[in-house]
Amino acid sequence: MKWLAAFISCMLLSAPALAREITPAERREEPFDAMLPACADPSVLQSISSRFAKKEGRFWNSDLRLVGFERVQEVAWRPWGLDYIPRRFCTGTVIVSDGYKRRINFSIREDLGFIGIGWNTEACVDGLDRDYAFAPHCKQAAP
Repeated sequence: MKWLAAFISCMLLSAPALAREITPAERREEPFDAMLPACADPSVLQSISSRFAKKEGRFWNSDLRLVGFERVQEVAWRPWGLDYIPRRFCTGTVIVSDGYKRRINFSIREDLGFIGIGWNTEACVDGLDRDYAFAPHCKQAAP
């Protein structure tokens, strides 16, 4: 029995390490440039607003719109390391056309636009995540 325990211990200790070399995304064969707009950039906020209105109208038969943004700030920049697709995570408050203010979590992601060209956004408005894609309370839209 001791021999078996010693054999298993040796096998576990001699197993290859699972660590890997980190290659920054900017130095890959198909590199990223890590040039993403800021959280409060008007083009980012316009993209979020238009995608929200389109989704509400198309899938939920709703005329809700995002009419304003407040206290938009960055939460994290590349939180999982240099070798992942560059992402900027942001949070803030949105004013919805129903008159309520709600929290929003969103990310700006490089090369995840249409057919992999340009940046793209993904957002979740707390209380309006109707399909629970980012449940609970948009937590999964944050890093």
